Amino acid sequence: MSVNITFLGGADTVTGSRFLVRHDGHSLLVDCGLFQGYKPLRLRNWRPLPVVPGQIHAVILTHAHLDHSGYLPVLVREGFHGRVHTTAGTRDLCGILLPDSGHIQEEDAAFANRHGFSKHTPALPLYTRRDAMDCLGRIHAEPFGQTFQPIRGWRATFSPAGHILGAASLLLEVGGHRILFSGDLGRPDDLLMNPPADPPAADTVLIESTYGDRQHPHDDLLAELGPALQRLAARGGVAVVPVFAVGRAQALLHAIAQLKALGVIPRALPVFLDSPMAVHTTRLFSEHPDDHRLSARAVQAMAHAATMIETPEQSKALAKRHGPMVILAASGMATGGRVLHHLALYAGDRRNMVILTGYQSPGTRGARIADGEKTVRIHGKAVEVAAEVVQLQSASAHADANQLLDWLRKMPGAPDQVYVVHGDLAASDALRQRIEHELAWRAMVPEHGATWPV
Repeated sequence: MSVNITFLGGADTVTGSRFLVRHDGHSLLVDCGLFQGYKPLRLRNWRPLPVVPGQIHAVILTHAHLDHSGYLPVLVREGFHGRVHTTAGTRDLCGILLPDSGHIQEEDAAFANRHGFSKHTPALPLYTRRDAMDCLGRIHAEPFGQTFQPIRGWRATFSPAGHILGAASLLLEVGGHRILFSGDLGRPDDLLMNPPADPPAADTVLIESTYGDRQHPHDDLLAELGPALQRLAARGGVAVVPVFAVGRAQALLHAIAQLKALGVIPRALPVFLDSPMAVHTTRLFSEHPDDHRLSARAVQAMAHAATMIETPEQSKALAKRHGPMVILAASGMATGGRVLHHLALYAGDRRNMVILTGYQSPGTRGARIADGEKTVRIHGKAVEVAAEVVQLQSASAHADANQLLDWLRKMPGAPDQVYVVHGDLAASDALRQRIEHELAWRAMVPEHGATWPV
């Protein structure tokens, strides 16, 4: 029997990774992500899958970021009853991210209903915190490098991908074919994470392309962040830093701890981490020491680099403080969460600063701020952006185009086919061309919803 892949997400877009592999009457979903960014993409979250969830036999997650895991509560609620296979780090992070995601959706829906700015009456969350909690019992952790059978006769093996705690590439062996899913690949020189492991031999490769059309600058995070925070401290402003609660929040804390230790920024500069999810994730670094490159001492310094804000009351109290201060808050693309309240409060003052810390998906508030728009809509109201906008080019947790190609070059042999996924169309097509021209391998950018044989 043939093996095929249906690209239910992460195809011609950087978000919503969902790859359905079918063989001999069985189905396996690799990643189960949320669509984010433009409204037409977000609306896909509300559409039923073209396959009945109860007919999917297993799920494998490459890592815990919501664009790879955030649809899982819906899948389980709608009838999926199989196992979800992850690494230990991904399991622990999903235990933080998914309930938090459900909680934020409930809060955002309630806020919209109270203030009447939603077009839907009533506004409803895609899923609730309870839905998220219900799906966690389906998650089973698998060690790196140890082959397991998600479906009888199907073999799967995780290898480290860098990027964030628990992130993995996946080798799936089914029907005589070897399919390699890169997952999100980290940088070999990442401030926090170990470099990705070399890829194994495979017949078919799905390679991410978030930065498929660009290279990271030579400056490191300290060289970029230090001068920005110096300017902020000098003028007594407030920096609002939208952060990805998993990965980038910790990288920023580690960088700030180093900058203070080196005397680059004042030791007395107040820093607040206003994200319960990021607070809990920071604590996980001590529980997964093999997933990152920090020493125990560096992990401790990172954990003490900011005042940890967990309750809504503590978050609201920040508004009563005066600058200078730095507020790190999720979400990283300013699509929701507590960072919206801080942006609404501080973005209109020229003394202040908005620091963007990673990739900003088109259509998000973060992308609009990065593009220089002078007003953004937050909770139904227009908010002026007069603050200095700083976009850190070195804070990304994704490999750039050269690093992606270098990873592919380490394969023991050329695959039969490469599918370029998880990127904006321009980035994906740029990487496709380089794979074809520099490696002389067959490569294509699949369309959303397309099915291709392996």
